[in-house]
Amino acid sequence: MKCVLALVGLLSLSLAQVAEAQVPLAPAAADPDAKIVEELVVTARYPGPVFWKVSDGDSTVYVLGVPSLAPRRQVWDQARFAHYLAGANEVILPFNSISVSLLGAPGAALGYLRLRSSRPFEAGLDPATQARFVAARQAVGQPAEHYKVSHPLAAGLMLINDFREYRQLTANDPAKLIGLLARRDGVKVVQKSYEVGPLLGAIVKTSPGAGRTCLDVAIEEATSGPESILAASRAWAEGDVASALAAERTYEKCLAVTPGAAAFFERVKRDEIAQISTALKSPGHAIALVPLRTLLAEDGVLERLKAAGYAIE
Repeated sequence: MKCVLALVGLLSLSLAQVAEAQVPLAPAAADPDAKIVEELVVTARYPGPVFWKVSDGDSTVYVLGVPSLAPRRQVWDQARFAHYLAGANEVILPFNSISVSLLGAPGAALGYLRLRSSRPFEAGLDPATQARFVAARQAVGQPAEHYKVSHPLAAGLMLINDFREYRQLTANDPAKLIGLLARRDGVKVVQKSYEVGPLLGAIVKTSPGAGRTCLDVAIEEATSGPESILAASRAWAEGDVASALAAERTYEKCLAVTPGAAAFFERVKRDEIAQISTALKSPGHAIALVPLRTLLAEDGVLERLKAAGYAIE
């Protein structure tokens, strides 16, 4: 069951039985965070990553834009963070966790079983795509039998996960470290998680064509290597926001092709803004971590907080 739950949380499995054969490429889904508010893109004046200050009278939230993907144990100057952590009311971690309830687990297991295939995924691909897929899985050290699934969305998400594991990349840092440091110092930590069960109803409608979009970007990432991600992460650690934004968002692009994704991303964004607004009701200061693009995009977290009347620096 542990394997099943991990796959559900990571792959957002489809319950539909679909063909493995060649499928037409679907148009790329609209990325809600594609356009960045340029005046918010700055370079830090001090060592370490950039914080944005959101304030309302005697209340302040220092917002750290964090990368969506970084190498494990990324080194960064923590002096500014330590300064803000001292005396903080709370630390708000990114709202990107997915949980699975006991009631949802049986359905998740059924989805996994129905998605499984008796033969490797690559066996149903056209020769050109098969060659690209084989090169990609070999680049991350996986055999053909590892990908016995029937939907290109699942194959793509599995490939992304294998690439990240092979290259020791994670979506959990620096949030995991910051959470540990906050708890060590007795600071309240806030992090919301989302039930995966309600999401499955929309994900089951993902077409093979949309899944193929995910598969193509996954193949490209696995074969191109981690260099652009590592460079963007170093830039984040050095306070160079423009270069930090250059990292590809492959996992997000995959999820964006699923029906209901836009509504889910919007819900997460509203929840992040609501928590920051709640923190601003208490005198003193707090710290919030928000994915960098979600923070700086047009109609993103900072723009909406500014529209609500908060001062942004």
